[in-house]
Amino acid sequence: MPPPPRTRTRLTAAVGLIAAAVLVALVGLLGRASPDAVRATPAPSSAVSLFATWRPPPGMPAVGRVTVLRAAERIPSTAGFAPRDASLNLPPAALVPDAPALPLVVFMMGQPGDPDPSYIRTAMDRLAAVHHGLAPIVIVADQLGAEGDNPACVDSAAYGGVETYFTEDIPAWARTHLRILPAPQAWTIAGFSNGGGCALDWGLTHPDLWGSIVSIAGESYPGTEAPEEMLQQVFDGDDAAYQAAKPAARAAQNAGRFGGHVALFASGDQDPFFTRQVQLSAQITASAGFQTQVFSVPGEDHVGALPEGLLLTFGALFPHLGLAPPGDQPTL
Repeated sequence: MPPPPRTRTRLTAAVGLIAAAVLVALVGLLGRASPDAVRATPAPSSAVSLFATWRPPPGMPAVGRVTVLRAAERIPSTAGFAPRDASLNLPPAALVPDAPALPLVVFMMGQPGDPDPSYIRTAMDRLAAVHHGLAPIVIVADQLGAEGDNPACVDSAAYGGVETYFTEDIPAWARTHLRILPAPQAWTIAGFSNGGGCALDWGLTHPDLWGSIVSIAGESYPGTEAPEEMLQQVFDGDDAAYQAAKPAARAAQNAGRFGGHVALFASGDQDPFFTRQVQLSAQITASAGFQTQVFSVPGEDHVGALPEGLLLTFGALFPHLGLAPPGDQPTL
């Protein structure tokens, strides 16, 4: 298995942990790793209701399929960013003749690290197994370019057009290569750690593209652990540009455009620094008008929260995507 994202330097628990009552005041809804958390799901979109009509055909595979997109299948980058190979995860329902159009997820891993599809594949297979083979089609893509790089989720002279790659190049490729639902409410930008931070950024910047955000132990803004380094390396010392790239500023630029949008977050309760980051991120989305939900994964640290965090957040998202009935509580 590729090396996991780094074990982060942790701040003290007193800084990282906030009482549940305070969090409820910030985001209006607190989820735990429990049935109650999964039941408190957003209402299903009226435009996406596949679960009500889908009947699995005989011979449908029991699990999905991962394909590494290289050579002729590679997703082209048009603005100078050099990503490593992306992967495509197709659920069982996408592997049958006359497959239905499905929701799309674009997912990112952490930094340092690589675009490893194994975590999302396992989660989607488990969710599909209890939803008649239904799950989103997932592109696992690289927002770094190299294991130790951090382009800060923006186009820059230092790293090239990473934001263009995720908000123009990948969507264009997906529309022409995949059988996916076209409406924004069927599209989710998601990630873990650094990838979760980019998901927050781009979900707030492009509400006409992404209807949902999923962030597992994600940053609340690029460079949370080394802001001065980020300022110099990516923004060439331009603090105004750095501030404008932060999620709160991006949300303000699109005020009033997030009706019906969903933001789901998770972190391990043994990961105080990123628990705080998730809480701050949730405050931003809730204030912007997203239906916002936060999950805490008991007994897990930063990396350990990822498997269960994926199940909790996407389990809650499935009804909104039309892949489960309202209030669904999957038994996994």
